[in-house]
Amino acid sequence: MKHVEKFSGRTRALTGGALVAALALGGFGAYSAAATPAPAAPAAAAAVQADAKNRNLTQSTHLTVDAATKAAQAALDAAEKENQRVSVAVVDRNGNTLVTLRGDGAGPQSYESAEKKAYTAVSWNAPTSELAKRLEQAPNLKDIPGTLFLGGGAPVTAKGAPVAGIGVAGAPSGDLDEKFARAGVAALDK
Repeated sequence: MKHVEKFSGRTRALTGGALVAALALGGFGAYSAAATPAPAAPAAAAAVQADAKNRNLTQSTHLTVDAATKAAQAALDAAEKENQRVSVAVVDRNGNTLVTLRGDGAGPQSYESAEKKAYTAVSWNAPTSELAKRLEQAPNLKDIPGTLFLGGGAPVTAKGAPVAGIGVAGAPSGDLDEKFARAGVAALDK
């Protein structure tokens, strides 16, 4: 026995309307890809506005790979000017590594240490030298996986919120490492 469902006129109209909209948007994308760049289409703007009103979604700001590379290079350049052999890491807001640079002659431990310092700085939106001082009141902070509470990490912020972290490791002191990390942050303001 064949099972056949009958759809109401409203269901058919909604399904047909959705199909027409999907085909129209698909066609729009194909035509847009072939055309020269133009301002955002009204349909795309309406979709962004709809998403902005959706309380189930959130928007966040992320550092581009180009900006992360610029910051890392600035930190490495600052260290090299002072004859320091360091590694530099830049992580995004979620702690994912965007860029790492290992300077000539940097120690083997510096690579991982730089990543952990960057992760720690972005996680707490504070320089790691400041966070190291907090260990006196909360010594268990150091037990959080992936963190390193030594000077050398600096957060990158946008509108007061952390968007990335820069970590430097390999200089003879955390103060120097952090000075170079701050040079990376400063390069983003130019």
